[in-house]
Amino acid sequence: MTVDAVYLLQLTLNGITLGLIYALIAVGLSLIFGVMEIINFAHGELLMLGAYAMTFALPVMGLLYWPSLAVAILAIMLVGFVIYEVLLARLKPDEFERSILITLGLSIIIIHVMQYFFTATPRMVDTQYGFEGVSIGSIRITWTRIIGALAAAAAFGGLYHVLRHTQFGRAMRAIAQNREAALMVGIRPRVVARNAVVLAAGLCGLAGAAISPIQLVTPYMGQFLIFKAFALVIIGGLGNIPGAIVAAIALGLIESWIGGFYEIIWQEAAVFVIMIAILFVRPDGLFKRGGMRVG
Repeated sequence: MTVDAVYLLQLTLNGITLGLIYALIAVGLSLIFGVMEIINFAHGELLMLGAYAMTFALPVMGLLYWPSLAVAILAIMLVGFVIYEVLLARLKPDEFERSILITLGLSIIIIHVMQYFFTATPRMVDTQYGFEGVSIGSIRITWTRIIGALAAAAAFGGLYHVLRHTQFGRAMRAIAQNREAALMVGIRPRVVARNAVVLAAGLCGLAGAAISPIQLVTPYMGQFLIFKAFALVIIGGLGNIPGAIVAAIALGLIESWIGGFYEIIWQEAAVFVIMIAILFVRPDGLFKRGGMRVG
């Protein structure tokens, strides 16, 4: 194996781990859109709160990764529950513009509250693993990246099981596919929407907690990621969960490859150039849109 091939494989592994974390955010957006037909522009701030929750949980848990991860996820699920009950429960399916204004306003409030209390100074997160990792020849990947990727993959497996094989998941898919028919058989949209928001918040909490040992934690980190996630949802097909996952992993790979061979500024432009190109060719995205498709 040549040095160039080793370097490319290293970039590929890094890209897959990053793509799986992107997928957690994009899938959460797809869940909320599928059930409520709104785009939650405060979704990135849930990721940011998950990262901060990890920074506070780790010292309490003695830098132990797994208990801190669980605390962060549960904390953001609780935040998602509060956001739904206080704000989103009052939205109707045809109030798309109102939902944009409310969630954008919430996003700005959360950012500035966090900046007021914790300043804009970036925080570095350390875990029990530090910078340790697995080395195979010249290829090295840290444990935090490996565990983050495995946790994301496990979350997608659990989500697939929930949506396909539980009453909880079937109710969400029924609302997404045909709201009127779901109402006729006694499904309560408010309960289903609340469950979807809490589940999406949990995925965001996992994403924030997983990314916190990899990237610097700041109040604005969610802003940089939410627009990418929104683009991924469009590329994958609005409401199509497998499409969002495939698009996210592809973006992680593309960003890693571009960052490895070209100036890093091109990483940020890549997803939007791809989105525009795809929408010219396939206006509904790469995969079939709507209905909260899971396969």
